[in-house]
Parts: sequence; structure tokens; C-alpha cells
Amino acid sequence: MRPIILHIETATKVCSVAVSEGGSLLASIDKETDTYIHGESLTLFILEVLKEANLKETDLHAISVSIGPGSYTGLRIGLSTAKGLCFGLDIPIICIPTLDSFLAQGHMKYPDRVVCGMLDARRMEVYTKTSNSEGSVVQELRALVIEEDTFLDDEPFVYFGDGAQKLQALWKNRAANFDSSLKISAIGQTELAFKRYQNQTFDNLSSCKPLYLKQFGINT
Repeated sequence: MRPIILHIETATKVCSVAVSEGGSLLASIDKETDTYIHGESLTLFILEVLKEANLKETDLHAISVSIGPGSYTGLRIGLSTAKGLCFGLDIPIICIPTLDSFLAQGHMKYPDRVVCGMLDARRMEVYTKTSNSEGSVVQELRALVIEEDTFLDDEPFVYFGDGAQKLQALWKNRAANFDSSLKISAIGQTELAFKRYQNQTFDNLSSCKPLYLKQFGINT
């Protein structure tokens, strides 16, 4: 069976939707803005990718969704939309940690490198996780305050994400490799979600919730 899976990514200011069949991408849409447009755009993007792939909602076998860490508001919108569709279509939900899918994107582009994904967590704090070319975790998911000597003993990495971009000035005298062109996307979920579907490893539709890492304080 080649499952058709819808993928939703709303953890940052990028609103992204993709659809795949058997782990192969069929269609996707990504839009990054200065503000969060997920509330008004997510449902429209879902309809657009399904139309591009010549699919209907009833063709879907599962939905994968980014569960964080990331924007509190963005994560709630993405997860609630995914849950609503799964309930209505009676299909399973697959919750994927945001940095797992982002690292998967990094390995697509840099298959032989150690990659470090970073998401902005305000001020000089980031959500970060690092994995090597075999996909093994080098540094676990964590919220980290970045300083000039952070990761000093671990280079060379390839750093990417909106959290990494703000560090380039701080680390201007270091041999750090930044890729500002690599943006988070629902595309990173395709292979991870396909493997989860093959293994029938689904999340509880009623109890699954966002992974915030940090205590809720300010709406973002």
C-alpha cells in the first residue's frame, strides 16, 4: 500500500503544507511572512495542495503535523486543524517533533554532514537539535541560550533555521557554516510520516498536544 499523507507545518512564521504518496512528494506550498498567517491561510493551502495533486480529502490515509517546539499560536492552529480533519475523515494522526522534520530537510541537502537545526525562541535563546550523517542524535532537543563559545568544541556543523540566522553576527569570527536558504517546510515530514505509517505508529487523536519546551508566557 502507498499511503497518501497530508503534512502540516506551522511551528514558525512559515505556513507550509505538503501531500505525499508512499513517501514521495506530490505537491507542496510554503509561505513565509513577517506575521503569522496560519489562521487564515492553512485551510486554503490544504485545499490548494490537494487540488494540485488531483486528490480529495477522502483520499487521505493519514495526516502528519509538526508538534513543536515553536510558536504557541502556530502549533495550536496546526494541531487543531489536523485533529479536526482526522476526526472528520476517521484517519490516524502522526505527530512529528518540529526539529526532527527540519533535520530531515538538512540531511536531504547535506547527506554527509552533521546538521544543527535552530528555531528562534526569542532573545538569544533557541530550540535546537543536532544529528549526524547517519541520522543519529548528536545533541538532544533543548532550549539553549546562545553565547559566543556555544558549540565551540563541536564544529564543524551546518547550522540552519531562523534561530541560526541571528547568530551569524555573534559568531562572525568562527568557522561556522550557516545556510540561510534552508527554510522549514512540511516536506521534511514526508519520509518520517511514511515510516510511521508503515509501522502503524500513530498518536492518540484525543490526547496528543503540542511540545512547547518552554512555559507559556507570551502569545507568539
